[in-house]
Amino acid sequence: MKFIISTQELNYLISKVQNVVPARPTIPLLGNVLLEAKGGMITLTATDLLVGIRCTTEAKIEEEGATTLPAKKLASLTRELTAVNLEVSTDDHDVTEIVAGTSRFKLNGMDKKDFSSLPDLSDAERFKIDQTELRDMLYRTAFAVSREDTRYVLTGVGLRIQGKTATFTGTDGKRLARAHTTLDIDPEFSQSYIIPPKAVDEFMKSLTEEGEATVFLSPDKIAIDTGSTLIVTKLLQGEYPDVSRVIPEKSEVILSLHREELMTLLRQVSLFVPDTHQSVRFSFLKGELKLSANSMDVGEGKVSMPVNYHGSPLEIAFNPSFFLDILRHSKEETITMGLTDPYNPGVIIDRPLSEDEDAGSSPLFVIMPMRLSEE
Repeated sequence: MKFIISTQELNYLISKVQNVVPARPTIPLLGNVLLEAKGGMITLTATDLLVGIRCTTEAKIEEEGATTLPAKKLASLTRELTAVNLEVSTDDHDVTEIVAGTSRFKLNGMDKKDFSSLPDLSDAERFKIDQTELRDMLYRTAFAVSREDTRYVLTGVGLRIQGKTATFTGTDGKRLARAHTTLDIDPEFSQSYIIPPKAVDEFMKSLTEEGEATVFLSPDKIAIDTGSTLIVTKLLQGEYPDVSRVIPEKSEVILSLHREELMTLLRQVSLFVPDTHQSVRFSFLKGELKLSANSMDVGEGKVSMPVNYHGSPLEIAFNPSFFLDILRHSKEETITMGLTDPYNPGVIIDRPLSEDEDAGSSPLFVIMPMRLSEE
């Protein structure tokens, strides 16, 4: 194998695949990347047996071939090279020589024959979707998944496809994020999937280009192909819970809130939240929302903002970190909040909403209330 490639291009490819390489591979070959030169293209492939990624770019191929190289060493070396182009060649013993200007380096590789190839997707169900739309669906929901391995299925993003609608859901039992999008797919197709968190992260990193991506669906795998990058992952096994039961059908109080102002005030008052009880008190009065928190160690914080509230005084407490996460993953200038009482979940819709209007396909978030502490 022999080819010439831009140093910048090779660095870009390595950066896209190396996150998949396990830090402590149980099989030595999994610590390597597969490097292939064929048909005017260079392809890098990495896998940890759960998630696999393949990236391609153009290069000047002088001799076709393939080898596997240690991912960390290759990445560390190419990052330090200042030459515009690299000449890469591999001999029959899988020793790869990299020539950068007057510098020469040799990396000992391993034969590609035992490297795990990415699965065949020819029989998978597939659809096309705008890359930015798919990335937005994952961004809106992935932050809310559980970080506890004991709740295995909740560590992934739930995907339900039914009647040409894809519903993405993330929840850890204390908060929930849900987003919808319409697909160009057979309306009779109906299936559920749980995408593991590592794969979600890699999907979001790859969905940066303009244009469409192709999504492949099979009973135990899901893959995304952006044209230059293919990512395949095994799905988490199990049944994702029916979260519709925790989403309030109707809220007694509907409020419009300025998102940026609320974020600023929440960050301020969060400085006074005690470590033992992560909650901020939301006090709704006529035309005003007051936020307050106090800690024996730090002191007390009280802030307020005008709101369109006209009912009886209402107090409810929320975890400020969870609330801020929701606000950060919203995009509109004004959000809608639905409340019933201090004991039932609050609902946040990422857009202004009138009292009798349905949320429709707008991103929706649910946050469980905290126990109100005594002032």
